[in-house]
Amino acid sequence: MARALTFYAFIGFICAVPARAEVKPEVTRLPQPPHSALYVGNSFFYYNNSLHSHVREFVLRGESKNSFRSFSATISGAGLDWHDVASYFRPNAVGSYSFDAKNRVIFAPKDRKPYDVTIMMDCSQCPVHPDLKTVFAESAEKDAAIVRTHGAEPVFFMSWAYQDVPEMTGELADAYTEMGNKLKALVIPAGLAFAKSQALSPEINLYQKDKRHPTLAGTYLAAATTYAALFGKSPVGNGYTADLADEVAAKLQEAAWATVQDYFKP
Repeated sequence: MARALTFYAFIGFICAVPARAEVKPEVTRLPQPPHSALYVGNSFFYYNNSLHSHVREFVLRGESKNSFRSFSATISGAGLDWHDVASYFRPNAVGSYSFDAKNRVIFAPKDRKPYDVTIMMDCSQCPVHPDLKTVFAESAEKDAAIVRTHGAEPVFFMSWAYQDVPEMTGELADAYTEMGNKLKALVIPAGLAFAKSQALSPEINLYQKDKRHPTLAGTYLAAATTYAALFGKSPVGNGYTADLADEVAAKLQEAAWATVQDYFKP
């Protein structure tokens, strides 16, 4: 996930960037609500029992008649270029079977599409690193085409700034938004939600001691933002709290919804 942050060490190399996207997204919703998702990323996804499990809990409580299958393919420290996205769609592989309450194997129908959406995140600074941003662009374009070839919608996950490098927020927001616009793909503004939550509720700690990976509250905020972006619905009042205090979950839900509304408004 975290690669050397050497380019931020040079004074004056970058100027301060507002904690918002200067570029507006052209895609503001999916063609239809998804019933399945694949997450392709790194440790930002798999911390705290994995982002996908928390998003699924939001969906199960907020969407009637949507069982929402989800899978996560993560590699520690990975950029998109580390993933062989095409292999995740090979027959009889990811999602081809599951287990029921009695531990019986349930095989998926042979004609079922593996996922409706594929949510992709690059390494935490790859989209803005001078040595890696071209790799991000190439990988995003290649992988979005692969996803569409298999009948799924590509979605990009805008990651958050490091706690001690807030300037990353605006740069990451614009990098992901520009790529989403270029590829006509939805972008989940999780990084902007982190900045919003820190501004509104600084007492809620979103970061581990390394100042990069999410605490449970950070993962919960990212999940609430993901749910709001994928379904176009407010997470506010959703019964899922991830065992956080009710007031903490409520503040994070509100930050997520405020971010999604602001990001997608014309």
